[in-house]
Amino acid sequence: MYEPIITNDAIVFGILMISLGFVFYTENIKKGFWSKFYKIVPGLFMAYFVPALFTTFGLISPEWETKNVAGEIIKNKSQLYFVSSQYLLPAALVLMTLSIDLKAIFNLGSKALIMFFTGTVGIIIGGPIAILLISIFSPETVGGADFDAVWRGLSTLAGSWIGGGANQTAMLEIYQYNPSKYGGMVIVDIVVANIWMAILLIGIGKKEAIDKWLKADTSAITALKEKVTLFTNKVKRNPTLSDLMIMLAIAFGTVGFGHFTSVYLSSFFGDLVSSISSPIIRNSFSFLDSSFFWLISITTIVAIILSFTKARNYEGAGASKLGSVFIYILVATIGMKMDLNQALENPGLIVIGLVWMTIHAALMIIVAKIIKAPYFFLAVGSQANVGGAASAPIVAQAFHPSLATVGILLAVFGYAIGTIGAIVSTILMELASSL
Repeated sequence: MYEPIITNDAIVFGILMISLGFVFYTENIKKGFWSKFYKIVPGLFMAYFVPALFTTFGLISPEWETKNVAGEIIKNKSQLYFVSSQYLLPAALVLMTLSIDLKAIFNLGSKALIMFFTGTVGIIIGGPIAILLISIFSPETVGGADFDAVWRGLSTLAGSWIGGGANQTAMLEIYQYNPSKYGGMVIVDIVVANIWMAILLIGIGKKEAIDKWLKADTSAITALKEKVTLFTNKVKRNPTLSDLMIMLAIAFGTVGFGHFTSVYLSSFFGDLVSSISSPIIRNSFSFLDSSFFWLISITTIVAIILSFTKARNYEGAGASKLGSVFIYILVATIGMKMDLNQALENPGLIVIGLVWMTIHAALMIIVAKIIKAPYFFLAVGSQANVGGAASAPIVAQAFHPSLATVGILLAVFGYAIGTIGAIVSTILMELASSL
């Protein structure tokens, strides 16, 4: 990727914050063009899309290459997404979970799990169906032999879209796809997953109309939101400097504990998993070797425990609002990773990814219609698969901050089944490629 105009992270962060400020400012204009605009396009989508435009036009970039005086290529990378995902995301989850009503979460019923597993099945069968469809028009796109076989590369997408990065790496290890071509699959992952996330965010702006079409029963979700709102109003107060500092202490203290424990847990389980003789079983549990998995899991567990203490009263001082600030910064850095020009670099693979994601989406819509599941369950169930722990809470909190925990719990579950589901999908893709 070419060097962008601006490479200094401090300046890039300033640009991202200005873009967020612009979105929030215009979203709160109640008359004229912007009022009509935001009735169609959600603010959260714009918070994601504006940085994507900056990257597409070469102003900023998540990664780029330069040459030194000796002519050697040096790879450079912005650290903004790393900081947002490793520090701000878990801190946001803590702040948003403080006031959680765990019983009310469970009262959401089985539809959340049904939609999550529907999303998993959609990814499992979507790959082989996409291969069969594309092979009719362009067999060379889904061809390749030995370790260059496209189905081997697509196995890494299945791992990413059911679980996450750890599962994706496990699939690369299992099926040994040509490393020199792996970058193309990463581009497909980024482009297609981000396009789908954008569509889900746009849908949030039309959630009432979608729920009406689905004939969905949203009473449990409404009851949870009302319960949280009532509690918030009960303990509501103007936050003092002391409140803000204590909330930050709780959030980042928990994040620090999460990082501390994740290092030891990932190392311990990594050694344990590596000692398993069976390659399939070993790679199926490779997510336990991921420090990010343990970071998200530990911080969420600690936050749930804190929700049973007086710490939950900090919701009245704006804990979830502060968490939402961190989430929006994360959204902007995710948007920064989306370069629309990449869609043109390998159009054949992108088409496979788009067909694959369309099958996943179609199955989600069909099942949601049948069981009358709210759009919330469809969007979060899908994103918990495709986006994982980094983006599922983003989609969930767009409905209400109290729902962010639902997204993270489903996403963590996705890590657990990611590799097994991806292996099943890959077996089917190999069969489809041989037909």
